[in-house]
Order: sequence, then structure tokens, then C-alpha cells
Amino acid sequence: MKAIVLAGGYATRLWPVTKNRPKMLLPVGETTVIDRILGELEEDDRITDVFVSTNQRFAGDFRDHIAASRFEKASLTVEETAEEDEKFGVVGALAQLVNREGLGDEDLLVIAGDNLISFDIAEFIDYFEQYDDPTLAAYDVGSLEKASSYGLVELDGEEITDFQEKPDDPNSTLVSIACYAFPADAIRFDEYLEDGNNPDEPGWFIQWLVNDGPVRAFTFDDAWYDIGTPESYLEAVAWELDGDNVVAEDATIENTTLGENVHILSGAEVVNSSLDGTIVFPDTTILDSDIRQSIIDRDTQVESLDLAGALIGAHTQLTDES
Repeated sequence: MKAIVLAGGYATRLWPVTKNRPKMLLPVGETTVIDRILGELEEDDRITDVFVSTNQRFAGDFRDHIAASRFEKASLTVEETAEEDEKFGVVGALAQLVNREGLGDEDLLVIAGDNLISFDIAEFIDYFEQYDDPTLAAYDVGSLEKASSYGLVELDGEEITDFQEKPDDPNSTLVSIACYAFPADAIRFDEYLEDGNNPDEPGWFIQWLVNDGPVRAFTFDDAWYDIGTPESYLEAVAWELDGDNVVAEDATIENTTLGENVHILSGAEVVNSSLDGTIVFPDTTILDSDIRQSIIDRDTQVESLDLAGALIGAHTQLTDES
């Protein structure tokens, strides 16, 4: 079995923090989301090759990251896009990747690189191998409002009977989380696109497969985070830290109160301040401030401010001058 890790998004809802870095490389505890995924794939003997699919803008970031990592299976494959409006759509990109890398004669795992999931990927592959049908992972988001932002799954037992991509009026809260396993005979992206179908979201491809044969759902509980917004990123970090804090050894913390789920990265300095549920990137200075549920990018200075829910880009200076 081969694996594709989708890492081609531009994460515009997390700008400016992700304007010049891929969101999959954002820290989540002591690691990154994509490293959690790559680590599990590295350890599973059934996975022979892992293709990290990204765009031209972030290709260098991922190339350097993989080269510096311990992962031997991972290699980079690059879409010919550099901006959001040039994207082929997920299915279009998958079709190009399969052709570019000569895939399609083995089973294929496809997973979004910004997926923080509570189950082991090995469990998902175990389930897939029981039936050898196209399979997706599904999670109950517990809210009809949230469900309308995803692909909605309807089941009869474990078999999918209907799939609706981002419905305006969802009738359930069970959604697809962009984790798929396809037997070799279901890797039919070219055929799907040649029929004039939607190249964007993979849910449309799943619906097409549902109309042609059995497709199964691996449902799970506990936790799932789709890291696409500042709020979901902070929620993912809070789940990973579970109330603890992570402070780099070379960070400076003086006369400061740390609440829960605070991550302070290398070279940062925090003095006479209070932080809670906040991520402070490298070489940032925070003085005399109270900051909650915020993301403060690198090389930034914050002084004498009270901030909640802030998203501050790199190389910024913010001071209360009143």
C-alpha cells in the first residue's frame, strides 16, 4: 500500500501566520500535525512509500523538513500551482499525482496533512483490509451547523448509502474527515474527471463511487481537529497539551503567570505578563501584557496590551501608547 499526504493548501483563514509557512508545519505540542501522520506511516510495514503532495510555494519548506527528519518513506511531490486560485481541486490534484508518480496498481491511502486524529492510522488500515472496499473515516461533529462545512455521510450499518458535500441543510452530524483508503481498482480519478465531474472536493468522488458499489465508513469517537482556522488550531493544541505547558529551554520567562495550554518556542522572552491558551513563536518578546487564546508569530514585540483571540503576524510591534 502506498500513501498520499495532502499538504497543498494555502490556509488563508490562518493568515498572516500561514502566509509564508505551511500550516501542516505549525507546532502542536512537541511535534507538528504532519509529523504525527508521517510517524505513524513510517512505522506501518504495510505502507511502502509516502508521497507528501504540496504546491510550488511551500515545496522548499517541505523538502527541507523531510530532509531533516527521520522519515525514510516520505518523498515530496509538487503540484504546478503557487497561488490559491491556481489550484486544480483535490481530486484534480490526486489524478495528476497518481499519473505523475505512476501509482494506481496498489492500494492507496489518502489523508489530509492537517488532520489531527485520535485513532491510530493502523486501525483504519486494519478496518479497510477486512472488506477491501473504498473506505473513509467519519466523525460525529455534534452540530448541524458544523456539519454543513464538511461532507455529510449517511450509513446503513457500516456502508455508506449517501454522501453530500457541504449541504445547506444537513440531516445528520456525521462527516468525512479526509482520510480515505482505496483498493487499486477504485483509483479511478481520471475516469471520474473525464465524465465531467467536480474536481474540487473528494466528497464528490466518494459519491460517484457510492453509486457504483459498496463504500464503507470507519467511525470513531474521542477527537478530531481540522486545522483550518485560528480557533481550531488552538483547540488542537489544547487537546494535545491537555492542560500542560511547553516552554523551550532557551526561552526566557520572568515574573510571568502561565495558565494552561501555553506553548512558548525557542528564543522567546515573556516578562511581567500572563498567558493562557496561547502560542508564542520563536524570538518574540512579550512585556507587561495579558494574553489569552492567541497566536503570536515570530520576531514580534507586544508590550502593555490586553489581548484575547488575537492572531498577530511575524515582525510586528504592538504597544499601548495611551
